[in-house]
Amino acid sequence: MLSFECDYNNGACQQVIDNLVKYNNAKPTPYGFDEFSERAKDRIREACGMPDAQIFFLTGGTQTNATTIDSMLYQYEGVICVGSGHINVHEAGAVEFTEHKIITIPDTDGKMEAATLDKYLDDYMHDGNKDHAVHPGLVYITFPTELGTLYSARELDNIYKVCQQYDIPLYIDGARLGYGLMAEGNDVTLPYLARHCDVFYIGGTKIGALCGEAVVFTNRKAHKHFFSIQKQHGAVIAKGALIGLQFDALFSQTTPTPPTQEGKDILYLRLSEHAIKMAMRMKAIFKKKGYQFLVDSPTNQQFVVIDNEQVERLSRHIEFSHFGQTDHHHTICRFVTSWATTEADIDALEQIV
Repeated sequence: MLSFECDYNNGACQQVIDNLVKYNNAKPTPYGFDEFSERAKDRIREACGMPDAQIFFLTGGTQTNATTIDSMLYQYEGVICVGSGHINVHEAGAVEFTEHKIITIPDTDGKMEAATLDKYLDDYMHDGNKDHAVHPGLVYITFPTELGTLYSARELDNIYKVCQQYDIPLYIDGARLGYGLMAEGNDVTLPYLARHCDVFYIGGTKIGALCGEAVVFTNRKAHKHFFSIQKQHGAVIAKGALIGLQFDALFSQTTPTPPTQEGKDILYLRLSEHAIKMAMRMKAIFKKKGYQFLVDSPTNQQFVVIDNEQVERLSRHIEFSHFGQTDHHHTICRFVTSWATTEADIDALEQIV
């Protein structure tokens, strides 16, 4: 079976494995207070252009979202996100399990619009009964979105300006951050993103790591007891170097041929770039065969609208996800490439489709 189901069903890229093997007997300090984790943090700070950023390593995306969001909110506050936002639709209520309400607003192709956010906050602030409601204490978006779409630099800037106007922090879920940064037409760089939010995370699980996410606090400080909050959430791994070593490898410099544009020669982005190339080949195959798409995604997730009879036929040869229906006869199918997708995988897909 060909697998285009997700971007986290491979192990890890060879450079990550090599780093883990190389230092397997190093006996590092536990809980992430080791030299390898510190080196990884320095490399991330350099890549972000944020020398004073505070960085914490966690193991998975849901854990990262629930822990980080909980650390930033008072008990009476909630987090604003679009209805299709990942924390709202695909985390089994993990954020609300921490007793913080998710406040949803409408989206456009998976994206939050600054004007919609501004209207919601303005209406809330002018509501005479607002003290009886959940107070909006944080804004959450994903880059890329749940539908694989991207915010432009201008859109991100506009959202962050609204957040600053109302003194509400902006948190960006970067589970697939690299795939967004390397997408065709993207004009957001890692340093730009870091300057236009208060906290974000760099997803490793979906881009070359065995597991691991790096939370980066930028324009606001992390909670002074963030480590203890991590611990309370079961989000502190005793063998912390396990994640530090992976990000140490992912944010190491590569020697590409030909060289990429400045700032993009780290392994993490090179792996992401490969996935995008495979995704664009895949997208072209479906287009050539006359298939329609739910949205025009420039990233590694492609949402294809397929006749149900064809879905059954393709399912015999390819693993992919179902994302609902457009009508009783057509299913929205998600096909995903990753850092590990090969040219041979795409060739085989073309033969089946």
